[in-house]
Amino acid sequence: MMSSLSADVLVIGGGLIGSSIAWRLTQKGARVTVADAGNLGGEASSAGAGMLAPGSEASKPSRWLDLGRESLRMYPAFLEELREQTGLHVEYRACGCLVLDAGSAVPGVRVEQRGADLFYPDEALIDPSALLRTLRQAGKKQGVLVEHGALTGVDASRHGAVVVAAGAWSSSLQVRHKGELLPLPESTPVKGHLIGFQMRQGLLGPFLRKSHTYVLQRADGLVIAGTTEEHVGFDTSVEFAACNDIHRRAAEVVPELAAVEPVRRWIGFRPGPELEDGPVLRQVEGTNVWLAYGHYRNGILLTPVTAQWIADRIAG
Repeated sequence: MMSSLSADVLVIGGGLIGSSIAWRLTQKGARVTVADAGNLGGEASSAGAGMLAPGSEASKPSRWLDLGRESLRMYPAFLEELREQTGLHVEYRACGCLVLDAGSAVPGVRVEQRGADLFYPDEALIDPSALLRTLRQAGKKQGVLVEHGALTGVDASRHGAVVVAAGAWSSSLQVRHKGELLPLPESTPVKGHLIGFQMRQGLLGPFLRKSHTYVLQRADGLVIAGTTEEHVGFDTSVEFAACNDIHRRAAEVVPELAAVEPVRRWIGFRPGPELEDGPVLRQVEGTNVWLAYGHYRNGILLTPVTAQWIADRIAG
């Protein structure tokens, strides 16, 4: 807990999680610096598809599901607050998710049976790149400072608080407190390919899922399909074989995609591993260091709840 709301906080990581925490902390009076190794949010946040789907992704009751449902509930007010502060609009659509050839739903989640399919009416889509730009603008207006460049180590004793929110890079940081090197829970990159098609607007209503394949459409007509799960370290190469496999699977879900060539192919890194009890959200005991990473596939979904949870506890 900060001894004063005017204390300084160093947030390591400039993606959606780090940027949203920084914004929330400045609202509580903290002086915040965000340290980011490269283009803010360029490796995971802006690379994601943007599905807000706690129910359709869940296989059983869990902390992941509880946090996801709470964060989804928070999203409309979260975005309205950002719009009021910045004047910027973030694409958000509560269009629902249709899971094809689905199994049984998790108890307690609102869902409609449609033959062999399940429709989750509360689930939504968001443009993560637009959200990241808006959070950066909101932070700038609140006085958040941004320092670019790779940060390999930090002495937390020099700050009021330190937040580690560097996604898959988090556990590689050398974080010390009063001279002692702190052991951090493991974080690893899980690479995923995505492809995009420019299609007529309105082709899709709800976003669609079938097994490990999803297809969604943005308001401008861009259809995004994914994905893969690859444990290959920080390999940024785009593999055409992986993209072709996604294209084949996506065309099984949306047949119109079969004869269309993707206009974009890209990758992102999910911050793994996927932990049984949810992301790493806690204070390192006896220190002023807070951990906010390990969100795996749910970093975009859990942005509002993570920011509120960390900021409230740091500010006391």
